[in-house]
Amino acid sequence: MDYVLIVGAKSDTAKALAREYAQHGYGLYLAARKSSELNDFVSDLKIRYEATAKCVDLDILDYSSHAAFYDALQGSEDEKLIGAITAVGYLGDQGKAQDNYSEAERIINTNFTGVVSLLNIIANDFENRGSGFIVGLSSVAGDRGRKANYIYGGAKAGFTAYLSGLRNRLVGSNVHVMTVKPGFMNTKMTEDMDLPSALTAQPDEAARQIYNAQQRKKNVVYVKWMWRWIMFIIKHIPEFMFKRMSI
Repeated sequence: MDYVLIVGAKSDTAKALAREYAQHGYGLYLAARKSSELNDFVSDLKIRYEATAKCVDLDILDYSSHAAFYDALQGSEDEKLIGAITAVGYLGDQGKAQDNYSEAERIINTNFTGVVSLLNIIANDFENRGSGFIVGLSSVAGDRGRKANYIYGGAKAGFTAYLSGLRNRLVGSNVHVMTVKPGFMNTKMTEDMDLPSALTAQPDEAARQIYNAQQRKKNVVYVKWMWRWIMFIIKHIPEFMFKRMSI
């Protein structure tokens, strides 16, 4: 059976992705801190889709553990890992991060440094094998820095650039790398925000779009599609105008 690793598996979007891949016959490694909290979810996947899913513990901020974590996933030829999806995200508190570097560090390391540490290991293995796919969930927040969330956005901008370079490196090795840039998402991370419904994606909707795009080997995907054009406009506002705006 072909397995897909989903990192940050307790998030709403990650669970939706797990359901999407499970119903298409993939086995799943669901990685998160205290992954046993996903046991009921795994049972539901087995009942609904007759899926094979395993919970695996992972601390994305414990860089020294990442190599051993990945080595432990390598099973027999009957349990081949063919893809990895990172759905790790921590929005954090911009105001707090401006005054307290520990909050800024957590935002940066969760959204960028920790994920890069793990993906470097996975990318090297897939490159040596000459197959596999990597999907990284970045954010439209990384397309241009805004005063409301520029530390989170800066981390996501770095992750977007990392994925672009990784895609460029691995294309000759038959390894596909896809960048996902969600806009507003209706998840626990945004439950206290008043979001415009027309621009806000539901997790299941996003998961279907991501799965279909990965199967078609797309390079960059915006969720929802209109965010591509919204961010195109925002990126092209002249700086002298943009710095006076509150968007």
